[in-house]
Amino acid sequence: MLTLPEALQTRLDGGVTTLAWCWRVTRRDGQVFGFTEHDRDLVVDGLTCRAASGFAPGERDSHADLGADQASVFGALNDAAITEADLANGLWDGARVDVLRADWQDPSVFAHIWTGEIGETRRGRIAFEAELRGLSARLERVTGRIYSRQCDAEIGDARCGVDLDSPAFRGEGNVASVSGADIFMADGLDGFDAGVFAGGLLTWTGGENAGAICLVEAHRVSTGVVTLQLSKAPAQTLAAGDAFTVTAGCDKRHATCRDRFANIVNFRGHPFLPGNDVLIAGPAGDTLRDGSSRGGAR
Repeated sequence: MLTLPEALQTRLDGGVTTLAWCWRVTRRDGQVFGFTEHDRDLVVDGLTCRAASGFAPGERDSHADLGADQASVFGALNDAAITEADLANGLWDGARVDVLRADWQDPSVFAHIWTGEIGETRRGRIAFEAELRGLSARLERVTGRIYSRQCDAEIGDARCGVDLDSPAFRGEGNVASVSGADIFMADGLDGFDAGVFAGGLLTWTGGENAGAICLVEAHRVSTGVVTLQLSKAPAQTLAAGDAFTVTAGCDKRHATCRDRFANIVNFRGHPFLPGNDVLIAGPAGDTLRDGSSRGGAR
């Protein structure tokens, strides 16, 4: 049950007509933005909510049970707040959204109404629509572990333990030349063997894609030339000089964990799990089965 602050409840009881919707949006990179449907900026809970964003609320579907609440919000694409490139690069994906209701005559009087996350977004030439999912939507996600020969940890997370800030697994460089929408030659990565960054994450720190994060599809080295291929092309065209940082990737194999990262103690797979061939194998009376095939004594 939503309990409103006494000051706001008193104004509602008195028939107040000066309320406005506001949104506090916290992106996954930690940046916080404020937006409002009002015709001028409002400072709510210490955050300036911008009016020029063109934000407006859409429909909202609420549930009394554990079903996930859903809502939507509309806004304008502009360089000062939300750009088409930022949306395309995924900078707003999964951002936390706190929906506020404030008295625009006295923004210190406000209430926190709802919290959700940005889901799917649809954008046009000058505007966008974002789906807001309630936090209970997290309960609908399938979680758990499976038995697999490959590791099920993500490189660099708490279960993996690899330090991706180590100079051995992190590089800084810039685009030397571009050979395709998602392929470029890089400067600054000469000290790394081919394949180290395959499956890793590349973060653009300069150029028109600054802030965007891309998955590295392939990392090749040929006659001293380093080539990186991304899993998909960034929203904006790459250009020579664009700066980036990139971290090592992992194919989740037992041998890679042992040889590249020396982290076998944290390997989260089952490398000696029997395959399907064991399930369909028939008995063979002429085969010696004394454990010697696994290194045991005869």
